[in-house]
This record gives sequence, structure tokens and C-alpha cells, in this order.
Amino acid sequence: MPTNSMAQANVIDIKDEQVREDLLRPLFHTSRRFYVLVFLLVAIGLPGIVTFVYQIYTGMGVSGLTRPIFWGFYVTNFVFWIGISHAGTLISAILRLVNATWRRPVTRCAEAITVFALAIGAQYPIIHLGRSWLFFWLVPYPSERGIWPNFRSPLVWDFFAISTYITGSLTFLLLPIIPDWAMVRDRATGLRKRIYTVLAFGWRGTPREWHRLEMAMKIMAVTILPVAVSVHTIVSWDFAMAPVPMWHSTVFGPYFVAGAIFSGIAALIIAMALLRKTLHLEAYLKPSHFSNLGKLLLVMSLLWIYFIFAERLTVWYGNQPAEMAAFWSIQSGRFAILFWTMVTCNFLIPFPILAIKKLRTITGTVIAASTIVVGMWLERFLIVVPPLEHKYLPYDWGRYHPSWVEIMITVGTASGMVLLYVLFAKFVPLISIWELKGGQHTNPVPHQAQPAVAGTQVRLDPTLPAANS
Repeated sequence: MPTNSMAQANVIDIKDEQVREDLLRPLFHTSRRFYVLVFLLVAIGLPGIVTFVYQIYTGMGVSGLTRPIFWGFYVTNFVFWIGISHAGTLISAILRLVNATWRRPVTRCAEAITVFALAIGAQYPIIHLGRSWLFFWLVPYPSERGIWPNFRSPLVWDFFAISTYITGSLTFLLLPIIPDWAMVRDRATGLRKRIYTVLAFGWRGTPREWHRLEMAMKIMAVTILPVAVSVHTIVSWDFAMAPVPMWHSTVFGPYFVAGAIFSGIAALIIAMALLRKTLHLEAYLKPSHFSNLGKLLLVMSLLWIYFIFAERLTVWYGNQPAEMAAFWSIQSGRFAILFWTMVTCNFLIPFPILAIKKLRTITGTVIAASTIVVGMWLERFLIVVPPLEHKYLPYDWGRYHPSWVEIMITVGTASGMVLLYVLFAKFVPLISIWELKGGQHTNPVPHQAQPAVAGTQVRLDPTLPAANS
């Protein structure tokens, strides 16, 4: 006759088995829709690769970049994707540090966005170089001729910042995946089992391993926050260090960081909604998660509109001729339709949706997030192009029109971002199983009190965290 505690354990095991079955289904069962989606993404991305090769062969003249507008779509996309990358690291690290329990199904979705958005964004400085095969000139490697990069150049700062950020973010993503890879290893067979055996690093789920994993995650969460903030601050210095109207702003550092978090949360909401629908994760990605992220998005929308107002107020109050030329070009001139579309997408549409509780549903937050992603790309474009068209000397003014080459490369890299995320979802559970189960086991048995036989089984279960997790 089983005791009450044993019966309770059986109930938990059944529930845990259902969690594992739901979250591991995409890894072991491949539908026809997956192959169709991968084929479409590859078909969209390949023309972008071909166009990039064409640009290398022909030269940067095929792009719309001309004197004096040497920055266009490429730098716009660079700043946009680096901003999107702040979704995972900042949100996940902050929520881990404050021990927000509702974060458990969200963190891995966010952390994956960080790594892949960084991978896409980091390509644009190389694309923008023209002679892309000389990108290693940015790397401070020992040279027999004694030639070193110009450390006063913001491009060199970007290299150090992005390489540090992507290393930390990749570590922050992979560490908590190890227990889930161990569980896949125990269920897989053949070649798949050998691959996941290597990825699991011999994980057995002992108390010592759980303790080390928890300590490593805490250290990474504390470390990655200043790195993430510094990265987008350095990106803002690319602009603030240049003698261009409307770029000499002391608010650019926090302005860029706030915009990055703003667009990152929006991208995360869209990704979660798509995963919830396609992978049937309704029981795990609940309306409360979207509502909580919607509240964060509401706060960031207010902060964004404040920075937009402060930036323009400073320019208007200074009343310098060159800056006012760029200012009126954005407000009521050639770029006015883009500016007011940006304000509509980033504030006028999402603010009432996110502020009213009845509208802050899954559909409502997705609508708000979709408009914000569009609006934030327009914001990056308006930061880059209009000031370059109206430099301090009138004879140095010009016009920028993106070419088909820039558009094709932009579309190709966007499809590449989605493709990376889809492939990641095929090989890694996008919801951390051990964290989710750790939240369900609210009263776990301490390791010291575990019986010899049953305790061995629990400790070797790679999906059950230690008591203090």
C-alpha cells in the first residue's frame, strides 16, 4: 500500500511527464509545415546572399550610398538588430535576479532572440565595409608591420563591445540548456543520442551540478547586465562622435538603450505568440505572460516618447541653422510621413492598447508589438539618414534613395534571423523544462532527507532541479 507521500510523488511524475512530452514534441516529431517554412525562408534568404556577392564583385556603387550620405539601410539595420538583441539578456537577467517566477516559460525564448539578433546585426558593419574580406583589420592581432587598428574609431569599439556581448549572451543561453539536453540524450537513439551526449557534457543532475549551474547563472546574470547596457551605449557613440547635425546629444546613450529594450520586448512578444500557436504551447505561454510583458512595453513606450520629445526640444531650443534644417526635414518636410508614422506606431497605437486592461490580451499585445517593431525601424532610419542629408555646409547637402541591393540584403538577413530561430526551436526546447518543473515543485524534498534508492533516482533525473532552485 503506497503512502500518501508516494501517491503525491506519482501525481507529480505524471504531470512532469506531460510537461516533457509537450515541450520535447517539436524535437522528435517533424511536421510537413516545418520543411515548408524552412524552404520558404531559404528561398527568401538566398537572393540576399547572391546580392551581397554581387555588391562585393561590383563595388559599393550599386548601393544607394553616395556623398554625403555614407550611412543608409546598412547602419539602420545594424542599430535595429543590435537593439532587438537586448530583448533576451536584459529581460532574462533582470527577471532572474529579482526571482520573478512568471519568467520561467519566457527566458529561453528571449535569450535565443539575443544571440541570433546579434549574429545578424554584427554582419552589417562587414557588409558596409565594401571590401568585406578585410574585416579582420578591425581585430587587434599582432602584425609584423606594426599596423594596428585605430582605437579612436567607434567601429573598433563596436568590435570589442559586440564580440564581448555575443560571447556572454551565448554562454548565458547555453548554460541552462544543458539539463534539457541531458533529458533529450536519455530519450534519443542513434546519431541523435551521440550528438546530445556531447552537448550534455556528462550531466547527471547531482546536487553538486545543480549548485554549480545556479551559481554560474547568477554570476552571468549580474555580469551580462552592464555589458548589454554598454553595447548599445557604444553604438550611440557611433553617432555622437560624428560632426553631424542632431547627433551631438548627451541623451543618445540612455535614448538608444531605452529604444533597444522597447523594440526587444516587442520582438519577444511576437515570437512568443507565434511559438504558442505553431507549437501548441497554450498551457505554458499564458495570457498572464503577455499581460506582464505588455506592462513592461507600456512603461517603455512612455519612456520612449519622453526621449523623443527631449531630443527635439533640445534641437529646437538651440536653433542652429544646420540642425533646424534637419529638424524641419523630419518634422514637416521630406521625412514627415515617416516621422508621424513612427510616432503612431510607437505610441499612439500601442499606448491605449497596453494601458487598458481589457485590451491587453494576447491579440492586443501582439498588435501593439507589431506596430512597435515597424516604428522602431523607422526611428533608426530617421536617426541615420535625414541628418546626413543636411550637414553643416549647404553645398554638402544631398539625397539618399535606397537601391534594390540594400533592400534585397535587408530582406535576406531578416529571413536569416527567422530561419535561425526556427532551426533552434527544432533542436532545443524553447521553454526551459527544468525551470518550469522547478516552479511546479514548490515543496521539494531536501537532498539530505532523500532515501537511498528513491533519492538516487531523483538526483540522477536531469530535469529536476535542486531544492533551492
